Formats: sequence, C-alpha cells, structure tokens
Amino acid sequence: MYGAAIAVSRQSSGLRVLMVTPRSPLGQGGSERHVMEVSRRLAAQGVEVEVLCADSPDAGLTEELRDGVPIRSVRRYPANRDYYLAPRLWPEMARDRWDVVHVQSYHTLVAPLAMLRALTLRVPYVVTFHSGGHSSRLRHGLRGGQRRALRPLFARAARLIAIAQFELELYSRELRLPRDRFALIPNGSDIAAAEPATGASAAAAGGSSETVLASIGRLERYKGHQGAIEALPHLLARRPDARLLIVGTGPYEEELRRRAAQLGVAERVEFTSLPAEDRAGMARLLQRTSLVVLLSEYETHPLTALEAAAAGRPLVVVDRAGLGEVARDGLARAVPAGAAPAAVAAAIAEELKSPSTSRTPRLASWDECAAALLALYESVA
Repeated sequence: MYGAAIAVSRQSSGLRVLMVTPRSPLGQGGSERHVMEVSRRLAAQGVEVEVLCADSPDAGLTEELRDGVPIRSVRRYPANRDYYLAPRLWPEMARDRWDVVHVQSYHTLVAPLAMLRALTLRVPYVVTFHSGGHSSRLRHGLRGGQRRALRPLFARAARLIAIAQFELELYSRELRLPRDRFALIPNGSDIAAAEPATGASAAAAGGSSETVLASIGRLERYKGHQGAIEALPHLLARRPDARLLIVGTGPYEEELRRRAAQLGVAERVEFTSLPAEDRAGMARLLQRTSLVVLLSEYETHPLTALEAAAAGRPLVVVDRAGLGEVARDGLARAVPAGAAPAAVAAAIAEELKSPSTSRTPRLASWDECAAALLALYESVA
C-alpha cells in the first residue's frame, strides 16, 4: 500500500478550485496540514485555488494570502465548540466561479452545507474524508451514523477520496456505493527516509545514552499519550534510563502532566512541541529518538508513524484503523486495543531489543499528492 507510486499529472489547464474545510490550514492538525501542503503546490502549478474555512473569531470575513493561496475564513457558531455551523459559507461560495469544489473532511456542519451549495451552483464537488478521531467517545461513536446520513450527498459527489486503504472497503460497503466512485490519494511526506536503526543506535545518533521514547500528536484524549505515560513506570523497571517525550500542543496537556505526577514519573516525562511547518526539526527529533510509540484511538493515514518508520525508528502502535494497517504492513509492532500498561511496556522493551522490521517504507511526496489531486480535478471538471 504505502510503496505504491502515484502518477504525476500533466501541467495545469487553468482550473479554478475552491477548497472548503472547517479549520484554517494555518492551524495545527493533519487535515489542516494536508490542505496547506497541496493548495500551495497546486497554486505553484498555475491552478487558481482558494481555501474557504469556518475558523474566524470575528463576525466579519478574514482574509490572508499564504504561499500564493488566498485563505478566507467566516465565523462559526458556537465559537467554543467544533460543530462549525457557518451560514456565511453559503454566499461566500458563490462569490466567484469554480470548476471544482473540494470538501475537505465530513465531520462538521461545514461538509453538508458545502456539498448542498455546490449542487445549487451546479459545480462538481469531490470529498476527502479525513476521518480521524475525536476526544468525545459519543461523537466518535456517531461517525458511522453521520456518514450514512450524508450518503445522499456523498452519492452525488464526482469522486470520494480516501487517504488510507481501509477506508475504500469500509466506506464503499457502508455507503453502498461502487468502489470505482472512490480514489485513493494518501497524504504526502517531506521527511527523507533513513537507513533503519536499532533503538541503541538511534539514541547514540542523538548523542545520548538514554532510551528516549516519543509520543507525537496533538494533545487530545483520543491521541493516547496517557497510555505511553502509564506504560512508563513498567518500562523503567526494565530500562531505568528511559524517558518520554510528549510532542504536541493541545487542551489535554494539564491532564497528562497530572497523570505523570500521580504515577511518579513527572521527572522522566518532557513536554515539547514543534511548529507544523518545521519538518527539519521533526526529522532531527526522530533521529534522536530510540522508539516512537503511538496509541491513538483512531488514525486514518498515520503520517507520523510512516515518517518514523521512514526515518528508521522502531515503532510501537495500537492495533486500530490506520495504525493497525501500518503494523500489518510490517512497519511496526502492534499492541491490542485496550492493552494494559504493563503489556505496552513489554512490547516497547521487546521492540527496543529486537525491532520487528528492517523495511523502509516508500512514502509519497506532497508533490505527488498534489499531482494526483490535479489529475482527479481535471477528470471531473
């Protein structure tokens, strides 16, 4: 799956593309990064691309130009929740003529409004699911019902875009739509692959004799950082030199700090973060890490896991969704969903001693991702 090449598109034919997404691509998150990375590359190829989002804190329209991409944001309601009811999207989508509307993610009220508006404007639209997880178990549990409720609008899309293999079978079956209505276009990556390294040599590469673990991702409950913290006391019994980096920002940080203090490992847990655009910094962080542990409840196309594997880092993941797919591709050691902290620690210790894979994945670049999207736009416009 991850080694499959993506065909590069021919030169742009002057398409006008509107991407509609809940959150600003200038923010932190996987779908936000996807929108920014592909939109600026499409703009560089001559596509007239704009991003319209529902992330403005003000009553009026906010506008910004970034890397040749106009980013317009309207106000959402309520301001402190993530439903993203944004009525002003309706008139803003008609402000110009578009050849294609690209709806990025389906989780909020932005998606049905954008699909309906594209229908009224008689503009073909495509949808990328960006399925992801949610810290509310109720909201996450409702995702299947939400997709089925949106089926009439999904059925009228020109194409439906998955970013992971498992989405193709799952959504085709769940939505009762032919498989040929779907396209697979994974996220890109711009972290260069490295020769695989053992845990010891990875630590040495960073100039440290410690066993350095990293749990990477936005600090939300569903991302599973707490699982890495809870495993740490058990790992310290085997590896007294172990310490854990929690890499990210978000609303769950204080709870994670409290949990580390309760378990008596606060001095062995370090919180840090990197700007989303600092890919060189992420590459350096991976190079000084002995092992990456990712215990998220739900990831679609877990780019962090794939970049860690490409950088030669041993990897322990939970056997769920896209992370389980990474393990089945032989790139990581998996622990069962709901595994006890002692079991997670045992898997980490075993992976540090005997990494489960020496295979380096071939990752698509963001240039290839943008080229594949351009080819798809040209096929439906």
